[in-house]
Amino acid sequence: MPDVVPTTPPAPSEARPHAVESASPTASMLHRGQRDVQEPRRGFFGRLADRLTRADDELEADELQDEAERVGATPICDLPNRERAHVCGTIRSVTLRPRADVPALVVEIYDGSRPLHLVWLGRREIAGIEPGVMLRATGRVSYYRGVATMFNPFYEIVPKGA
Repeated sequence: MPDVVPTTPPAPSEARPHAVESASPTASMLHRGQRDVQEPRRGFFGRLADRLTRADDELEADELQDEAERVGATPICDLPNRERAHVCGTIRSVTLRPRADVPALVVEIYDGSRPLHLVWLGRREIAGIEPGVMLRATGRVSYYRGVATMFNPFYEIVPKGA
């Protein structure tokens, strides 16, 4: 009769060898505005260390979210379907989708939380709308193929440094 060897469950690092364990959740794992209960409030040097060690895209996302918050815009990740909303973000791409009868100018803006498509039907271009420009838009949100979309929104180009 074979000997029965008791087994123990593998340690978390053995169960998922690709997973990285951390003593404290990172900023990307916490919802904006929350902090780890164990972690004390950080002073100037703690915040400076955070800025030096975090990825550039995380820092850019935080800056965009702060700007959107400053102008009173709703975060794109919180937009309800079929409701009117005010958003603010940086243009990431401008695309012309030619159709046989009606062209559509599609602009993707990003506010640090998720992208939003602004679609102007019947337009081939809009002066001043180009990647890197900060834009405020107001319109009714709908979700098209899982992406928040505004059709023919009112918009305002935000000057640099404003």
